Amino acid sequence: MGRNAHDRSGDSVVDDVDDDDFNLRETRPSLGGGRIIGNDRGTAFDMVEQMEYLYVRVVKARELPNNAGDVFVEVKLGGFKSATKSVSRPSRPEWNQVFSMQKDHIQAPFVEISLKDKSRINAGDDSLGTVVFDASDVPKRVPPDSPLAPEWYRLDNRRHERVAGELMLAVWMGTQADEAFPDAYHLDNASSLNNGDGVMSIRSKVYLSPRLWYLRVNVIEAQELLLHQHHHEVFVKALIGNTVVRTKASQSSRTTPKWNEDLMFTVGEPFEDQLVLHVEERVGPNKDEHLGQCSIPLQCVEKRADSKPLVSRWYALERHSVSENGQKRVVKLSGRIHLRVSLDGGYHVLDELTHYSSDLRPTARQLWKPSIGVLELGILSGRNLTPMKIKDGCGSTDAYCVAKYGQKWIRTRTIINSFNPKWNEQYTWEVFDPCTVITIGVFDNSHGGGSRDTRVGKVRIRLSALEMGRIYTHMYPLMVLSPCGVKKMGEVQLAVRFSGASLFSVLSIYAQPLLPELHYTQPLGFQQIEVLRHQATQIVSSRLGRAEPPLRKEVVEYMLDVGSSMWSVRRSKSNHFRLATVVSGVARCVRVFDGICSWSNPMVTVSAHVLFLVCVCFPWLIAAAAFVCLFAIGTWNYRSRPRHPPHTDVRLSQADAAQADELEEEFDAFPTAQRQVEVLRARYDRLRAVASRAQAVLGDVATQGERVAGLLSWRDPRATSLFMMFCVVACAALCVVSGKVMVVAFGFHAMRHPKFRKRMPAAPVNFLRRLPARTDCLL
Repeated sequence: MGRNAHDRSGDSVVDDVDDDDFNLRETRPSLGGGRIIGNDRGTAFDMVEQMEYLYVRVVKARELPNNAGDVFVEVKLGGFKSATKSVSRPSRPEWNQVFSMQKDHIQAPFVEISLKDKSRINAGDDSLGTVVFDASDVPKRVPPDSPLAPEWYRLDNRRHERVAGELMLAVWMGTQADEAFPDAYHLDNASSLNNGDGVMSIRSKVYLSPRLWYLRVNVIEAQELLLHQHHHEVFVKALIGNTVVRTKASQSSRTTPKWNEDLMFTVGEPFEDQLVLHVEERVGPNKDEHLGQCSIPLQCVEKRADSKPLVSRWYALERHSVSENGQKRVVKLSGRIHLRVSLDGGYHVLDELTHYSSDLRPTARQLWKPSIGVLELGILSGRNLTPMKIKDGCGSTDAYCVAKYGQKWIRTRTIINSFNPKWNEQYTWEVFDPCTVITIGVFDNSHGGGSRDTRVGKVRIRLSALEMGRIYTHMYPLMVLSPCGVKKMGEVQLAVRFSGASLFSVLSIYAQPLLPELHYTQPLGFQQIEVLRHQATQIVSSRLGRAEPPLRKEVVEYMLDVGSSMWSVRRSKSNHFRLATVVSGVARCVRVFDGICSWSNPMVTVSAHVLFLVCVCFPWLIAAAAFVCLFAIGTWNYRSRPRHPPHTDVRLSQADAAQADELEEEFDAFPTAQRQVEVLRARYDRLRAVASRAQAVLGDVATQGERVAGLLSWRDPRATSLFMMFCVVACAALCVVSGKVMVVAFGFHAMRHPKFRKRMPAAPVNFLRRLPARTDCLL
């Protein structure tokens, strides 16, 4: 890879990085095998390479010997074999399991399907009979043809003599478009794992993340509390699951303390926990007295999708205690608490960074708008993956891919022990906003146990950078940053296509607000958003971890970029250089003006004098000339427009020039794990917390500048086309309408009465916020 690693005392972890190693490479795979392959649902499998598989469906058995015990079926093809689950002493056992084998891996001419008795294994002859098929003479089936009907086959012994019993089987040659493919036991993988849990952990699956809501609890006041005589610092503590939030202490000297404070949580549907509020009184240092509590089931809380006012309610307080015999007692108290509780579905729950979110819709379904297109992703193959673990004394990688867009997560099957895996799996998502990002990650499967699934790398693709209807096939480099520096872990080959229902529906999205209405009418604070995002991440990782096979916590957190907003010298440098690139245009203008003043080029200086006189004599042409210049620059930049989707830029991320001590600080835990004096540790953590906010602000400034620069960069072809059309219309309007009229209209519009104003952002602001920045190219 062209890099020399230094020791801890060196200045740079990575001295020399070969740009070709980290470049995006376009590929020309034979998608669909040169034709469209349909499945039973009519979806075209034209985004992946065709792979042929030999399928064996084992349905059931009959007429078995009376002395048969726990029977199972073993499928053997050369050196690969796998077996069904055993059925205990049945008269007509049923399995209905499918086994598959990739055609390129078939190295034996025959498929042997044996019925065996588990109780005879120790005797050395556990076979009750065998059915043999010629692997080169099985029928071929291509969906949407109906599945091949299974047949009854008689069993033969090793001497090819007929024995008692029959097996119902179906054997055919198909592709990965076959409906039996997702649930099939792949012989080349199943031979390396135990049937059951081991095989289940390597299958491809689709996951749906839970719908997330913001729970808003407005604590107003409490009445008739039994307070102590000299202590009146009363506060309310709200609990949902393991999350605890508390109000500030009320300093009221009366028995009716007031707070009028909002407490917010992120909760996932279906709701499993109750909202429990404890009213407590501070009676001494680190000593609180319990005054009462109330429980509110989340299923009973009102769901709202807009900013309409809520009706407040009084809730009776009670005290829970446990008697000496272990029985729980609930005592009703005279006190009560005044609350407004709602589930706010009008927000987009930020489970990702807003700069490259994959879903910008509100939670409430009644606010959803129709989809504007379809995103198709073909996960083709990996290349030159790095060994991630040691197995039998050799390096090994069991790779699988995870892709996330909106609520839908997908996981490909795991390819066992291969540095060049071939998945060739295709998935589809509905698109509701083109200014979103799909994330694809590659991981090494640890097959459960106490080990963690190791990350191999991640790719982000912005939909607005894709031409509609075009299939992009590229080899994306996989990079991981570690305390030792940036390292290329291999490559992943993807095919991506964004198909819009109509160009008008896609272009109309650019003038709409980026986030739902409640984000603007009732905005949340920065610190509040960070806390709620952390809760959302924990809910999503917990729910997906309960699926079978589970999507592990480390995988979900890596896909959601958990911890990416923490302080890092490397990220701060990256944002600094991004900002410097944005303002470099102003510096170039200053240098050009200095050249004009110094008469370094007399022709340019004379032309500048003439242009200056024209602007002075005809000031109404200034705006039109500016739009003409912008149109000309945009037209000129069309020749050098990006031809490929954006990808992770190592130099932009400053990963190639990171210092060893900078990486040590970046990978340090928060709070710090270094053993230092407690005061110094607290100051250090506080500095990192403040610096992370400054880093975010610096990044936001750079993002806005990059969006302005993106007006003419053709990175989002549709947005640049709209802006250029606006330049033409604006130029024509300024030539027809008097400049004074335009200025007066603009001034009166800017100073219009509040009755004629809306709290929602204007269309130009929405358009600017939808323009792509370079955040999706950061590592």
